[in-house]
Amino acid sequence: MIYYIIPVIAGWILDLIIGDPHCIYHPVRLIGWLIGKLDKMLYKDTDSNRKKYYKGMLLWVLVMLATGGVTAAGLYIFYRINVTAGLIAESVMCYQLIAAKSLKDESMKVYYRLKENNIEKARYAVSMIVGRDTEKLDETGITKAAVETVAENTSDGIAAPLFYIVFFGAAGGFMYKAVNTMDSMIGYKNDKYMYFGRFAAKADDVVNFIPARLASWIMIAATGVVQIFSKDKKYNMKDALRIYRRDKHNHSSPNSAHTESVCAGALGVRLAGDNYYFGKLVKKPYIGDDSRPVEIEDIKRVNILLYVTTFLCIIMAAAVRIIIFLGRMCV
Repeated sequence: MIYYIIPVIAGWILDLIIGDPHCIYHPVRLIGWLIGKLDKMLYKDTDSNRKKYYKGMLLWVLVMLATGGVTAAGLYIFYRINVTAGLIAESVMCYQLIAAKSLKDESMKVYYRLKENNIEKARYAVSMIVGRDTEKLDETGITKAAVETVAENTSDGIAAPLFYIVFFGAAGGFMYKAVNTMDSMIGYKNDKYMYFGRFAAKADDVVNFIPARLASWIMIAATGVVQIFSKDKKYNMKDALRIYRRDKHNHSSPNSAHTESVCAGALGVRLAGDNYYFGKLVKKPYIGDDSRPVEIEDIKRVNILLYVTTFLCIIMAAAVRIIIFLGRMCV
């Protein structure tokens, strides 16, 4: 039974210790490379909207087949060698799928630049982790952007990959990452990708539907844990639940506002609102109450929530894998 949970636990520990070293070429970058190549091959500006949509669907299918095929074949080969080789390979794959430390490290770069009062470097640092235009953001805008991306990616970068690892192994986790990467690269509602990227965007909505909601409830529980044990009195589990119930649909995506609304309530701040994307103003509703101004320290606070939520996710993932194992033993 212990073998069944080793990849999940080991992958989390490796991420906790090492994070995402930039000197190693991450497999998700290979997925991104493949998406970019297929984008150039398949997209034609002269195609009809219908043809763009079907070509975008073809891109999605090809990327999923390649990702699932390569990862499943790799695991099969290593497990055929022996169980130890298979567990090591799957543990490394799980490590590459969990993004808690890299998310924390990248957002803390924003924190340190702001603490140095270096707005230009803070704008550059936050531009590495958000999709909005950052050139004109002030200190509050930069801070909000960092807090929002950590909150949102608690689902995309931790809870959702773990959800698919639990039920489909590391290969399932990488297939989820492929869906997520396609959405981030071609799932835009701009002139180029409105039709070509529509299937990728809708597929991302589907695969994140359950994980986003699970992540939200786990983050609410994490808020309660932090509220009990932290000396910082800014955390509020009751408000996390209240704002989640009220504002979880305040986003064009059916999933993106879920963990973000929990975070806004937990910290007692107002997030989201209008932002510029590719030079165009996009109107968005606010999430949370304007109980107090967003402050630089909120970046640290959301990272504490990130880590406690990740820990609870790991516990739940290990427990579910044990239950699945026992269920198979009884069949």
